[in-house]
Amino acid sequence: MRTFMTSRNIIVFGAAAFAAIAASAETVVDVTGSGAAKKSVSIKVDNAEYAKCLKKNLELSGLFVVQGSGAVKVSGTPGVSVRAEGPGKALTSTEAVTDAKSARMAARRLSDAMCEAFGGQKGFALDKIAFINRKGSDNAELCVSYPDGYDIRQLTGDAKAAIGPRWKSPGELYYISYRDNSPQVYSMNLDAGTRRPLWPKGIRGLSSPAVVSPDGSKIALVASFQGNPDLYVLSGTRFTRLTSTPLASEGCPSWSPDGKKLVYVSDESRRQHLYIIDVETKKTRRLTFKGRDNVEPDWGHDGRITYITKRGGSQIAVIDPAEGEASTQLVTAPGNWEHPSWSRDMRHVVASRDKALFLVDTLPDGDAPRQVFHANGNWIDPTWSK
Repeated sequence: MRTFMTSRNIIVFGAAAFAAIAASAETVVDVTGSGAAKKSVSIKVDNAEYAKCLKKNLELSGLFVVQGSGAVKVSGTPGVSVRAEGPGKALTSTEAVTDAKSARMAARRLSDAMCEAFGGQKGFALDKIAFINRKGSDNAELCVSYPDGYDIRQLTGDAKAAIGPRWKSPGELYYISYRDNSPQVYSMNLDAGTRRPLWPKGIRGLSSPAVVSPDGSKIALVASFQGNPDLYVLSGTRFTRLTSTPLASEGCPSWSPDGKKLVYVSDESRRQHLYIIDVETKKTRRLTFKGRDNVEPDWGHDGRITYITKRGGSQIAVIDPAEGEASTQLVTAPGNWEHPSWSRDMRHVVASRDKALFLVDTLPDGDAPRQVFHANGNWIDPTWSK
């Protein structure tokens, strides 16, 4: 038995041989239209908000379908004890629940635990998504929510443009604000609700988000220090110029999992394509050749890159840079897709389309894209904490 404890909750994972359950075959439901085999779950808890949030997060994971009777049974009273029982395994949560918000938090924690225990996949219910609500050409505010779309928070109220949020850590964001009428990178502490400029005097010609390396020691960005938008890496107070393309522009850097390389966008071929550069040697190689406007890459921790490619319309694609363009998979139909960002399960991405945010399952037989929430606004540029 393993017990995981935080200041807010206790979740007990118990592995037990439940004779009645083990004696019967596990129920697997083939969900029409997705082709994905999912575990059935029944939820009978004495809290409607908890049940609703748990159901949504389990189904967003792509691993479960919630129905009246399931192979995995969730029952109990949130705030006292909730138990999830499946073949040979049981999870118990005794997390305190005092209101609707705490009920949702407890449900998210149980959802993530169930994904690992019964689905063998990392859950993402507790991983926040940062994004922008564009209210006009000069007015866009930074916001954050959970993947289930509940508990949306607007973090800024400057009535100025904000763009390019990127996570430094689960509790800290970097983003670009025009609150002083010129682009400046700010660090936002979500817990404290405070922010500070990283460079009080600003950066001349800043034209990309500030992206932190996996070990937190370096920042990659695109700026026009020397007249043309080039790729730079900041280590401490030292800026190192990585590209020098006087007839082209770079953008959209994203770090490799080991922090030794960057994928970025360049139009040096007169079309936007993805390139990879070794930060130490500055050696580059072109990654994409097909399609137009290959942009907005996000390099996931399993080595694959998701990005936008225009092939009759904007689509979300996934590529393995070790195998090259032959490995490219198009995971959505053509549309107005933008800004894909990996989840920790390396199966889903969050992306924007037609002023809304969607969770996109990248498996060939996965679920159709699901809208994160329905609310008036122009919701763009999402980035998923991991």
